[in-house]
Amino acid sequence: MTPVSVHQGSSPIVLGFPHTGTYVPDDIAARLNDNGRLLADTDWHIDRLYGGLLADATTVTANFHRYVIDANRDPEGESLYPGQNTTTLIPLTDFDGRDIWDTPPDEADIDTRRRDFHAPYHAALAAEMARVQDLHGVAILYDCHSIRSHIPFLFDGVLPDLNIGTNSGATCAPRIEQCVWDLAAAAPAYTSVLNARFKGGWTTRHYGRPAQGWHAIQMEIAQSAYLESEAAPWTYDDKRAARLRLHLAQMLNGLANLAPELRT
Repeated sequence: MTPVSVHQGSSPIVLGFPHTGTYVPDDIAARLNDNGRLLADTDWHIDRLYGGLLADATTVTANFHRYVIDANRDPEGESLYPGQNTTTLIPLTDFDGRDIWDTPPDEADIDTRRRDFHAPYHAALAAEMARVQDLHGVAILYDCHSIRSHIPFLFDGVLPDLNIGTNSGATCAPRIEQCVWDLAAAAPAYTSVLNARFKGGWTTRHYGRPAQGWHAIQMEIAQSAYLESEAAPWTYDDKRAARLRLHLAQMLNGLANLAPELRT
């Protein structure tokens, strides 16, 4: 299993999928406990949800599970949300705060997984951002995520359906943030927030370099918006997904249409 899959497109948009992968090497799987082997914190079917919404979009997909190493965390292990519960570069618990390991990773494990999984994903993502910018004079990373809507360990209450993150406007041009926010807010069946609990992960913050022509925005979707249930077997709901896909397509095409006006 290769750690990352890339589909090269000709659009100015790059779609990142850091958490849709479910591959866990046998030696790592043997160290997970029964809870960890459930892989419950996967961004279930998020690649399917976005599939075909934007012609010629580039996609960069991590095939490994976040329990191997989290591709959306700082490789040096710095917290994205200091003072708040969150998971680490190699998570020690699931999103509910429960242990996932019989044999937790040590520093040597972290170094190995950073080299074999985290680094190849980001090398591929950086290469595609550079290639797309060469084509268009600008590159827009739209980082695709989903999560259960009710996780008391991570946040209070019920998460809105569409959670847009730009690290408080730092990772993209204001027009990019406004485009996505306007279309999300205009979707009557969905609740939306901007830079609330999820402000954008390490990927968004690392690749969001507007002055250099690299823009990044994260969309965290509540899984209740497109799954039959936020529990195993995590079944994709075609009707719910079809309704949501209409709005996501508008966002991606809106960004693609905006891109020529943002060339550096």
